[in-house]
Amino acid sequence: MPPTTERSGSLAKQLTAGIAVKRMTAALAALACAAALAVASHAAEAAEPPAPVSPLAIEGRGATVPFTELEAESAVTTGSVIGPDRTYTTLPSEASGRTAVRLDAAGEYVEFTLTAAANAISLRYALPDSAEGTGISVPVRLSADGDQLAELKLTSKYGWFYGSYPFTNRPSDGSPHHFYDETRALFGKTLQAGTKVRVQLPSTTATPWAVIDLADFEQVAEPIARPAAALSVTDYGADPTGGQDSTTAFQRAVDAGSSQGKDVYIPEGRFKLTDHVVVDRVTLRGAGPWYSELTGRHPTDRNRAAGIYGKYVQGGGYKGEIRPHEAGGPSRDVTLRDFAILGEITDRVDGDQVNAIGGALSDSTADNVWLQHTKVGAWMDGPMDNFTLKNSRILDQTADGLNFHWGVTGSSVENTFVRNSGDDGLAMWADTRTNVGNAFTSNTVVLPILANAVAIYGGKDISVTDNVLGENLTNGGGLHVGNRFDGVTPGNGTDVTGTFTLARNTLIRAGNTDVGWNFPIGALWFDARNSPIDKATINVTDTDILDSSYAAIQFISGTTRGVDFEDVRIDGTGTFALQLQDPGAASFTRVTATGLGFDEPVYSCLGDRFTITQGPGNSGWNEKLPATYCDVWPKPHAGPGSPRSEH
Repeated sequence: MPPTTERSGSLAKQLTAGIAVKRMTAALAALACAAALAVASHAAEAAEPPAPVSPLAIEGRGATVPFTELEAESAVTTGSVIGPDRTYTTLPSEASGRTAVRLDAAGEYVEFTLTAAANAISLRYALPDSAEGTGISVPVRLSADGDQLAELKLTSKYGWFYGSYPFTNRPSDGSPHHFYDETRALFGKTLQAGTKVRVQLPSTTATPWAVIDLADFEQVAEPIARPAAALSVTDYGADPTGGQDSTTAFQRAVDAGSSQGKDVYIPEGRFKLTDHVVVDRVTLRGAGPWYSELTGRHPTDRNRAAGIYGKYVQGGGYKGEIRPHEAGGPSRDVTLRDFAILGEITDRVDGDQVNAIGGALSDSTADNVWLQHTKVGAWMDGPMDNFTLKNSRILDQTADGLNFHWGVTGSSVENTFVRNSGDDGLAMWADTRTNVGNAFTSNTVVLPILANAVAIYGGKDISVTDNVLGENLTNGGGLHVGNRFDGVTPGNGTDVTGTFTLARNTLIRAGNTDVGWNFPIGALWFDARNSPIDKATINVTDTDILDSSYAAIQFISGTTRGVDFEDVRIDGTGTFALQLQDPGAASFTRVTATGLGFDEPVYSCLGDRFTITQGPGNSGWNEKLPATYCDVWPKPHAGPGSPRSEH
């Protein structure tokens, strides 16, 4: 979702806060993009916390991923470690754990030691942009125990955005961000645990530097064979070399599969698509996301690119042109599985339909798909019902990772890994027609470059459970519930209602500053900008909020009531446990806080206009109540060696 420019009253109308926490111990770095933030001198002293917690190390929560992640700063290197730092527009701020390795001399390397057998790598890195803003491309050497494996081609053409929302590719607009990208390669053989895999910068002729963030090593299974009786896209003329446009061939194949009741198979290859393939009542399946790749963009029509779409619903969430073969939605009984959509989107134009998956898909599933370098991984325009995305990867998007938009019901995202989205990682937006009964379950969503890891804008009976969320950069937190943005109003019946279940989530290094507001955003935050949030029961239970950049919990922009916190553990904040900026009411039971970055745990200027109801077992944040802090914004406390720098 785009950032907000509205204010929630004057800054003088500040806060009253309170919250609680979980185990661990961390009070790491904070982001910053707030030259206007005032600095207070009340920073609390804290013991040195341990190293940053990995989002993949939270047992029983988040996605179960098929790879082993190794951080560059923990590997052997002849380069220089950069970070930790959470300052927006800096390279460390967008790195996993806010730390990476810079290679800036010929021959410098990062050498990873495999902890499990692997035959593939996905490398996360950053390169400089070109002077024109179109990126550069350079090779790096990949070797195993001294033997050359491959030459990895790195590029910065998908990154480096500038200016203010919705951002440009012009370096002259300033405020550079979205630096990192990922490239992947199969080794052609299996490397055993203990093998030393080296990524080496051969020279500085083509680039003065490269930054290596991490490597995901994976043991990829053999290609999935064509099922018996399945049609193949190559039978209809699709070109697996990518030399010819295969859009028409794909459309003919899925139409035939639908009419004949047969699966449609995508064999190994890289297929060029310059428009959406529209699917209905068909299974489209590949040889696996490492083998069956769809890519491409129309050379002149910027609204067309590689993507698999359901049929649109007339009068539904999509307001653009609907061509005859795209009409009559929602599509039904569609299965998409075992392939990758690796787009060619290098800009953000919100009106362009250049998403990997789109349209309306009811009673449908996307399973084991890899979505990368598109605008949005999956933007679903309802009304539609019973759609599931699961066991998938969404990487390097210019906007949201996924958005359930306009009357999406009974739908879910499960066991999916999302990294480096250009906006909310996973979102639900009840624009004009409400979203009901949707769930985000057991996902890992990290490093959204703008906004939140998970955001729920309006809706009824929503569930967000068992996720790991965080490491966001600006204008958002780890988990957000709000009556915000167009179409989310009581008049439409789309505001927050029913029961919201926010349970068993872990928020890591979440929250940041908002460049429009010039004050911080909490790791978990509520915003009642369009109308009061007072018609729902919101249960926040068994939640860990770890190493928050600023406050752990925030209430802002209008009245929010009916939020119940139970068994919430806050461990490490840059500032407060609770940041209360507008009236409301919440209850707190067994909410504990440790490692707070400011000696006053609750920020509020509201007096009795925010009601805190306490149950048993609270500690670390509530002892000074009803006294609260009401003064200039404090500078966040520095965590484990990570400066809370401001600019």
